[in-house]
Amino acid sequence: QVQLVQSGGGSVQAGGSLRLSCEASGDFATVNYMGWFRQAPGRQREGVATRYTVGPDTYYAASVKGRFTVSQDRAENTVYLQMNDLKPEDTAVYYCAAGWIVGATDYLIPALYHSWGQGTQVTVSS
Repeated sequence: QVQLVQSGGGSVQAGGSLRLSCEASGDFATVNYMGWFRQAPGRQREGVATRYTVGPDTYYAASVKGRFTVSQDRAENTVYLQMNDLKPEDTAVYYCAAGWIVGATDYLIPALYHSWGQGTQVTVSS
């Protein structure tokens, strides 16, 4: 049982930046990956970025690679998503998630994560 509380988000113009935060608490024994997902109106939930919580491994969706960075502050039990060069198509509700994953082909599948944050809106205007 892990509780995830998100902060950040908001509205920016295209080309701008935002940083999302996800603070985790509870039992970390069942967590080795924490990631970010998003869902836009009329679209399915999609993986954005995720990272191994006790190592350097990270995975990114092709649509955000080179623009977004997932990082963590282990001492504060917080995971971040730094979003640069934002585009209108990045507009969505963003969710952080935690899970236990071993040997997956794709680490950005929502069903692999068992705990979720409340979501935060990111709006990018052109």
